[in-house]
Amino acid sequence: MQWAAQPDAPLTVDGVDLEYACYGPAPDKAPTIIMLHEGLGCLALWRDFPQQVAEQTGMGVFVWSRQGYGQSAPADLPRPVDFMTHEAVDVLPKLLDHIGLRRGILFGHSDGATIAAIHAGSVADMRVRGLILMAPHFFTEPGGLAAIKSARDSFDTGDMQVRMGKYHRDPVATFHGWNDVWLSPGFRDWNVSDVIDYWRVPVLAIQGREDQYGTLAQIEEIEARITAPLDVEVLDNCRHAPHFEQPDRTLKAVVEFAARLERIESQVVVPC
Repeated sequence: MQWAAQPDAPLTVDGVDLEYACYGPAPDKAPTIIMLHEGLGCLALWRDFPQQVAEQTGMGVFVWSRQGYGQSAPADLPRPVDFMTHEAVDVLPKLLDHIGLRRGILFGHSDGATIAAIHAGSVADMRVRGLILMAPHFFTEPGGLAAIKSARDSFDTGDMQVRMGKYHRDPVATFHGWNDVWLSPGFRDWNVSDVIDYWRVPVLAIQGREDQYGTLAQIEEIEARITAPLDVEVLDNCRHAPHFEQPDRTLKAVVEFAARLERIESQVVVPC
């Protein structure tokens, strides 16, 4: 692969072409922050946030569009109810190997945060030294499902498809790949909260108080179960996209968390 903001070719992992971008130092020079986008996101929809993170943390940042998103290869549909577990356990480890990750942080938004959370609680990966979970989901909530149903109505009757077409190769497949599984009957009982019990790295959880897709119950679940160090940033006047709706506070929390992890990593334990 090419560690560059505009690589010449996609990254091919397990036969799947993925669009990607890299900022800051490569994994052999500094820790790496791996950014996992939301359910309708992609590389381009992070806008300039990855560059800001790289510049202000001094770490490398790797960002990509998962299969079925952005300009990456199409995904097989319909997605199964456990698609986020599949991404976390079967797909993400191969990608981290491919980019040469040595040490770093998984930083996920929404579905991406859930994938990061599942990976940290299911895969023994000593390279992952911290988690940043922005608007994570561990279980379904009636209000969140209602918001997803409303998104389908907007897609069917408004200009959402046109707007998504600016960023995704196949906006119809991308939308339904996300929306259909979340609204499927089998998803109502979906719950992956038990992965929290197995986290062994520091965690930063960021949540908008007015998030339309999930309430503070998601953060409270973390607080009730976690045994690792936890920082929580609840943002007022903020819905589902803290990095856009409260960019200064979100970036500040991310930078401070990354700096604190580096201080911990640099400490030398002297034997008694």
